Amino acid sequence: MARGKLMRAAEQLYAEQGFAAVSIRQIGEAAGQRNKTAVQYHFTSRDELIKTILTEHAEAIERRRFAMVEALAPPGEVTLADQIACIVLPTIEHHVELGTPSWYARFLAQAQVEPQLRDHTVRIHLHSPSLRRMRELGHLRWPEPPDGTAAFLPTMIRQLSVHMAAELETDLARTEVTGAPAEQAWRRLGADLTVAVCGMCSALLKLS
Repeated sequence: MARGKLMRAAEQLYAEQGFAAVSIRQIGEAAGQRNKTAVQYHFTSRDELIKTILTEHAEAIERRRFAMVEALAPPGEVTLADQIACIVLPTIEHHVELGTPSWYARFLAQAQVEPQLRDHTVRIHLHSPSLRRMRELGHLRWPEPPDGTAAFLPTMIRQLSVHMAAELETDLARTEVTGAPAEQAWRRLGADLTVAVCGMCSALLKLS
């Protein structure tokens, strides 16, 4: 129970104030822990706390994505939009499930540019079992243009998805939008991201 309170307090504080502005002691206090070393006791370090939070969310997203991947038609019958939806929409639905206010999108946006956390953040989101499963089934095998124009495509998809989610989460928190309107906003973002990513893929991969 104390462990979960520390994770939630850390996620909110980091999302709202940034990693550099929040001390381990502040996290313990926000979680109602009298022991000043509560974070070290449960997680050994700040980075281990952050990685645990990231992993918890990633596992929830993975469960959704695996279900979508297994429901895909054979490779020759699956559209580009279907494949992109499997990448984008599980995270969107996770945000819907979190409700409003939430802090994960802003937390993730910071974690992926934090030097000590970037590699871990990218690995658990881009090298996940569900994406490996998609490749095993014959999906995500797009032609690679000889001129190298698509070299940064995975990074572009990640940056667009993560930072647009952080923008929406910020807007929803600031305007105190909750319930059905918040769900609609998230799903609209999911639809828009799917279209935008399909457009990038079509342009950079020279798909017809």
